[in-house]
Amino acid sequence: MGGQVCSEVGRLRAVIVHRPDLELLRLTPGNKDELLFDELVWVEKAREEHDAFSATIAASGAQVLHLSTLLEEVLTDRELAFEFVEAHVTDDLCGRRLAERVRRFLIELPVPDLVRHLIGGVTLEEVGEAEGLVAALHGPDDFILTPLPNAVFMRDSSVWVGDGVILSPMNRPVRQRETDLLRLIYGLHPLFVGTPIWFGDQAGEHYPASVEGGDVLVVGERGLAIGVSERTTPSGAAALAARLFEQNVVDRILAVELPKARSTMHLDTVVTMVDVDTFVLYPKIRQQVRSLEVSPGGDGHLEVVDSPDLVAGLEWVTGLSSVRSIEPPLQSVQAEREQWNDANNTFALAPGEVVAYERNVATNAVLEEAGITVHRIPSYELPRGRGGPRCMTCPMLRDSVPG
Repeated sequence: MGGQVCSEVGRLRAVIVHRPDLELLRLTPGNKDELLFDELVWVEKAREEHDAFSATIAASGAQVLHLSTLLEEVLTDRELAFEFVEAHVTDDLCGRRLAERVRRFLIELPVPDLVRHLIGGVTLEEVGEAEGLVAALHGPDDFILTPLPNAVFMRDSSVWVGDGVILSPMNRPVRQRETDLLRLIYGLHPLFVGTPIWFGDQAGEHYPASVEGGDVLVVGERGLAIGVSERTTPSGAAALAARLFEQNVVDRILAVELPKARSTMHLDTVVTMVDVDTFVLYPKIRQQVRSLEVSPGGDGHLEVVDSPDLVAGLEWVTGLSSVRSIEPPLQSVQAEREQWNDANNTFALAPGEVVAYERNVATNAVLEEAGITVHRIPSYELPRGRGGPRCMTCPMLRDSVPG
């Protein structure tokens, strides 16, 4: 099948998502902060909302691929499954005696259950009686393999740019296994055989530099915008830019320095693309960010020039003569409320056609007044993880758009 993404807004043909499951059932008041959630989630309702989201995408004519299904299709190879489990359940993780017990527990599961636990985690109680110091020092509900509740946000762990993929060296340790799961899929699933890996081919290769997909916007065939945020480090952005220039993937990159705050966690929390020449911006964000125009320099170095402001930088990086910014003229309190619920985190199905959370009433109305078609999806529970429709998707195939 392969993939290709040369625009944020080209007609969507295929996308990878992850339906909420065991990993979100593992959230408690005691572990939610460590697992990067602000609140607990009503998982059954979140599943219903995610199903409605997937149905909206499918109704547009795009193929919806599920992370769990892709993993199951790879891990039917039991030797490969054992190698993956052995790589992630190590003596350093839980001691030699317990590691042997956990590996045996996982590899003896039916493949769908194995995948469910690779994403949802493993507790000491689930592996049964275990001996050794590490087991003695754990309670039955303690995690031996940590759950991945953020896996629902498929945007972060990998990004398609052109006909290849960026595998994200994630900033937080509790999310790094997400990228390993995608590395397994892209390397071994028949759909992706021969896919170039532009960045992050080897686990841990860029540590401590980090890049997350929510900070990467494919704004044009030869241009990217990269947020430098609380999750993407300056060294990570620089390493990614250098690698993409070296491989002639893009010609221009706009680096956007964001406030290091939860509400501006990634670039796509404050700006997304809604048409071939149009962006929606969080009100007043232009005054809070610094934009840098990055081009290939000599001897593999980067040439960096300050951009006048965010919109001017977006115009430069898209290569268009002009771009349009939609900045909802909302009052401060209303703007902050909708920003917290991912009003600007839209997901494009086609040029001028996006999916958005229904709860962001004012921003959605402004988008429609500007000529954008908005497909509203239910949003009682999904926003509790601080991620919107764009966050929950990894587009792998889009049509090209007119230059």
